[in-house]
Amino acid sequence: MFKSISNYFNKKNLKDERYSFLFDKPHKDEYVCFDCETTGLDTKIDDIISIGAVIIKNNTIISSKKFVKFVKPKTKLQADAIKIHHIRECDLEEAEDINEVIDEFVNFIGNRTLVGYFLEFDMAMINKYLKPKIGIHLPNKKHEVSAIYYDYKIERIPQANIDLRFDTIMNDLQIPVMGKHDAYNDAIMTALIFIKLTNFPKVKIN
Repeated sequence: MFKSISNYFNKKNLKDERYSFLFDKPHKDEYVCFDCETTGLDTKIDDIISIGAVIIKNNTIISSKKFVKFVKPKTKLQADAIKIHHIRECDLEEAEDINEVIDEFVNFIGNRTLVGYFLEFDMAMINKYLKPKIGIHLPNKKHEVSAIYYDYKIERIPQANIDLRFDTIMNDLQIPVMGKHDAYNDAIMTALIFIKLTNFPKVKIN
């Protein structure tokens, strides 16, 4: 009920009807798993430098459909961020403008349900650019894999101290790490976490 009310008011703020498809009923058994790399961890002042996304359909990652874009930031890359994603300013010399990338990203995800790890941060970064552009934040339904993993573990081991670090979840679910931590690889690995979790008998997602 709250989601419906929120989307009603969100849609009223839509400045461009070309994006009304975002409010359509989502595809059944289709998801988009995405990840953003940024100049830092402050959503107010830092910028997106890359977005990676994959489509999940019927428990399968559709490898022929992917979204990989690099973005030219307006803010300086923070040293701590570079240690994580290993993207340097010289790597972004041919990167694209954020307004063009956001437009392409929105058209890529459509009205599909979104999946991610630390998804609240990634959504906040996308909405930072999207709302000034079209007047709304993303209305898509979303699933946080760490929350699904937590529910799965706590059901099996009540009162346990659940480690929600990405690498710990990957190791526990016996999913192989795919090279470096960039947006696209992280999106694929997160998608694999989601697929494995949602195929366990007792795991239910709404």
